[in-house]
Amino acid sequence: MADSKTRQIKVDYLARVEGEGGLQVKIRDDQVQEVHLRIFEPPRLFEGFLRGRHFTEAPDITARICGICPIAYQMSAVHAMENACGASVGGQLRALRRLMYCGEWIESHALHVFMLHAPDFLGYEDAIQMSHMHPELVKDALYVKKVGNEIVSLLGGREIHPVNARVGGFYKAPARERLNELVERLRWARDATREAADILARLEFPDFEQDYEFVALSHPDEYPFCEGRIVSNKGLDFPIEEFYDRIEEEQVPYSTALHSRIRGRGAYHVGPLARFNLNYEKLSAGAREAARAIGLEPPCRNPFKSILARAVEIIYAFDEALRIIEQYEPPPEPAIAVAPRAGVGHGCTEAPRGILYHRYRIDGEGIIRDARIAPPTAQNQKIMESDLRELIGRNIGDDEEKLTLKCEQAIRNYDPCISCSCHFLKLEIDRTGGPDPT
Repeated sequence: MADSKTRQIKVDYLARVEGEGGLQVKIRDDQVQEVHLRIFEPPRLFEGFLRGRHFTEAPDITARICGICPIAYQMSAVHAMENACGASVGGQLRALRRLMYCGEWIESHALHVFMLHAPDFLGYEDAIQMSHMHPELVKDALYVKKVGNEIVSLLGGREIHPVNARVGGFYKAPARERLNELVERLRWARDATREAADILARLEFPDFEQDYEFVALSHPDEYPFCEGRIVSNKGLDFPIEEFYDRIEEEQVPYSTALHSRIRGRGAYHVGPLARFNLNYEKLSAGAREAARAIGLEPPCRNPFKSILARAVEIIYAFDEALRIIEQYEPPPEPAIAVAPRAGVGHGCTEAPRGILYHRYRIDGEGIIRDARIAPPTAQNQKIMESDLRELIGRNIGDDEEKLTLKCEQAIRNYDPCISCSCHFLKLEIDRTGGPDPT
């Protein structure tokens, strides 16, 4: 039994996050001794069983890593494979990929903002309780999410684990009429999100600014989804091919997900707050106007205000979707031909929770010989623990119940997709039946 000078906070299962994880904190003599964000879901094995599969299978396999952000996994996979094969997708096919990404950001951000995170600020255990006092807010939020799902369904073939994306483009491109059918719903949902953002801006945010190293993709012409260099607010600026030259991963005994750090520097922060701070000027005019209206301007270093950054990104996604639909002309073919060649390919896109990096080595027949995936939740684990240590230190006198609630809210700032982070396994698989020629 712990002595009177030792306090322990233990959360066996974190509520309102995706997947299963827990929190364990040890305090002694009013000093924080240990903070462990425990991810105990079993490894997902994806890096292992991608080996030996054909390069064209990677988008469909990796889409199963997450039911909330499958587009991110598909897009990182297709970009990596096209990079390995020396192919580049442009024009309307590239625009359709951005449109599909808009749908994923809308549905994922809406789920987190209104169903998982807002109850923390409003004092409710969950969105069901919240709906009794704020029925219109919850109703509108569900409709906003539904519109995002409709985009994913139209472009991806279905809402969950879509099947229409492929290396080189799509299996089928939509008719212009089908996209035009979305326009009025997109406009209504965008306006509803602006009104909801005004409500969110009136929430009470803890005074908790930290000196983060924000890391995100940056593109010269657009708010980043699928392409760009990796940059930070503290001087990082490198091509995605150098990801593992700049980022290192480590395994800790209490987690089945890897922890990431910038080599020689430490923890870093990915996600909507990083994107907002590093790419603010590339938001649509409507999204920047909405941000100013709710008092959100860069630099914002308060992770609790990530709920506002997500709301702004929803508005941006609607603006971008409407722009793409207005300019859309069906491509002559739904995909370009991509022939396999031996090489290493890199892909990095902005999942709702932050940068998602894929690296594949394929042989001349297009067989995957090696796969590595760095999901955003794994990249944010160290910074989440850092936040918790600081937050607990500032509120050391709170009772266990109050302190526990603050810790859970701090974790939900990052919208951690815990299942997604548990893909890692050091496993060698040879499916060819013979020796690996390499």
